[in-house]
Amino acid sequence: MTDVAISDRDFSAFVQETAKPAVDPATRRKIMRKRLFIAFGALLVLAGMGAGSWYWLVSRRYVSTDDAYVAADSAQVTPQVSGTIQAVPVTDTMHVRRGQVLVQIDPSDAQISLAQAEANYGQALRLVRQNFANSDEAAAQIAGKSSDVERASLDYQRRVALMQQGAIAAQDLSNARNTLDTARSALVAARETLAAQQALIRGADVEHNPQVLQAKAALDTARLNLSRTVIRAPFDGVIAQKTAQIGQRVDVGQVLMTVVPVAQAYVNANFKESQLKRVHKGQAVTLTSDLYGSRVAFHGRVEGLSGGTGSAFAVIPAQNATGNWIKVVQRLPVRVALDSRELEQHPLRVGLSMNATIDVAQ
Repeated sequence: MTDVAISDRDFSAFVQETAKPAVDPATRRKIMRKRLFIAFGALLVLAGMGAGSWYWLVSRRYVSTDDAYVAADSAQVTPQVSGTIQAVPVTDTMHVRRGQVLVQIDPSDAQISLAQAEANYGQALRLVRQNFANSDEAAAQIAGKSSDVERASLDYQRRVALMQQGAIAAQDLSNARNTLDTARSALVAARETLAAQQALIRGADVEHNPQVLQAKAALDTARLNLSRTVIRAPFDGVIAQKTAQIGQRVDVGQVLMTVVPVAQAYVNANFKESQLKRVHKGQAVTLTSDLYGSRVAFHGRVEGLSGGTGSAFAVIPAQNATGNWIKVVQRLPVRVALDSRELEQHPLRVGLSMNATIDVAQ
């Protein structure tokens, strides 16, 4: 065991330290309370700085809402002619391309109507051509009747001269007068006939005659109705709400299915009215969906603000001017266009929930 040497100075310091009186408990509490107040004040300062930084860097620049949903300008597929469904080559959830056949209606009735319209059109052409021919014939008749009038007039004048000489009887002169009157009447009738025929063909050729145009319009309608027995997709999309079945009798305007253009989807973000002061068209929007989570971010642009709140367009709008009134913060739909390339990589469906954040500092 080794001896430890302690100097006189260290020993004196040790004795003085151990000889100090104990700290009063009340003093100790005051010191502790002071330290706590200092720490609490420091925390308040830090919290204030953090809140201010959040306001200037985030809250002041962005407005957000989780009241946002995917929407699209869907098309309801309805027949434009009535008939019996012959084929339905599509099903729900199926992707279709623009022009793809969705429903085939039995074309038998439309084909019969088309054949009748073609026959009526051909008949109208023949009748109009006949009217042109009758007009030419009437013109030729006028020339012949004019010659008859001239001949009867000359014969009557000769008989008048012979009557003055007493060479013929009065009966012969009377017959010549009747013949002249008959020829003149026939000429007038021929002119009226020509006028009537010309009224049927005046101002247009055979193809543009009103009677032919009417038959042509009926023919075009029949062809259009036949083409409408095949219902095609108006654009690319996904089939939803299909009710069409083979053998089903359908009427004009009956909803058979819906085509949803998922590649052209957009978002309706319902922001509070107090958030819209600095929101305007063209601002950048960052969105996330509940479907993909925060790992997938969509980027869009504000297309515009709705013309009214949801309550204003409700079936039974609020009547704030009657009864007791409680102010409720209203929400206004903001339409957000999405990036088509991002939609192609991560497809969305109508009605899905979204979280939208608009950068209002732009």
